[in-house]
Amino acid sequence: MTFPKFSAAFAALALTLSPASAQQISWLSQSQSLSAQYPIELAAIEKINADGFNVLRNEFQALGISMADGLRLVREGTFNLASIQVGLVAGDDPFLEGIDLIGVSTNMDDLDSAVTAYREVFDSRLQERFGVKALAVWPFGGQMFFCNEPLSTLDDLAGLKVRSFTASMSSLIERLGATPITLAFPEVYPALQRGVASCGVTSATSANTGKWPEVTTHLLPLAVSGAVQAHVVNLDWWNGLEEDRRAQLEEEFKAMEAALWQLARDTDALAISCTTGGACDSEIYQSYDLKLVDVSEADLAKLQEITTDVIVGDWVSRCERTYPECGKVWYETIGAARGFTAP
Repeated sequence: MTFPKFSAAFAALALTLSPASAQQISWLSQSQSLSAQYPIELAAIEKINADGFNVLRNEFQALGISMADGLRLVREGTFNLASIQVGLVAGDDPFLEGIDLIGVSTNMDDLDSAVTAYREVFDSRLQERFGVKALAVWPFGGQMFFCNEPLSTLDDLAGLKVRSFTASMSSLIERLGATPITLAFPEVYPALQRGVASCGVTSATSANTGKWPEVTTHLLPLAVSGAVQAHVVNLDWWNGLEEDRRAQLEEEFKAMEAALWQLARDTDALAISCTTGGACDSEIYQSYDLKLVDVSEADLAKLQEITTDVIVGDWVSRCERTYPECGKVWYETIGAARGFTAP
């Protein structure tokens, strides 16, 4: 695959951020001060700096960079390291999206088993195709439906425009009779506000801190995926570090990953409570009064049926156009872990 070259402005930025020594790290982050993940990432950076590194942190949003370009920017060495949303960068390689297909893992324990099963082949693919290595792989949390239209079941999504950020999520939305609209997270609030979109899919944590409840009225807390993220590092830069320096970074990223997983496990219930008029003893979340929709057994069964009959097969077909072994690898890893068998 041939990747587009970035502008002269990015080239200048690369020179500005390139480390004068291996101890400096140019770090591109999607986390912002209002996000629940922000304190965890900053704490990790403080520890990394204490180990003798010098982290130069920038944010996608502040620099006006699309998060879909995260892999390419690290591949080209513009940044040593970036946090990426796997679903957004999977346009460059559908195999990556296989780690978190819609409907395969509907809770954190199931997602943990899927990520563990896929992690080695996921990282190998990143190294082979993009020249980057995954140092941390973690979820934002269960991805749920926030709508500014009355909603009681999945069937009520029919005819609505729903924000999507992965190909498999778009497949689900289409199967439900809705129209998927691909939007990056910062674009969703104004889209919901202006009626460009009727619903958005994100975690309860991200929705609350992103103020989505200001422009929505209903929450259907059916987790269709976990929005898996990864911190990836330029492989050439990584291999140029001394072995003990790599070991230090691996230890810090392992600790940060564990904290981000725990955040995803712990905060959904509180974020939902705050968002829907319940108890809200939190310094992170604001109180809102969205209508909380009960998840029915019929909705769960419909999601499972669509995932089995449509989502996985469609993804395998897309993926095998560029990687003929894609389906075989997925069924031997996540498929085996989550009880999916090859047709």
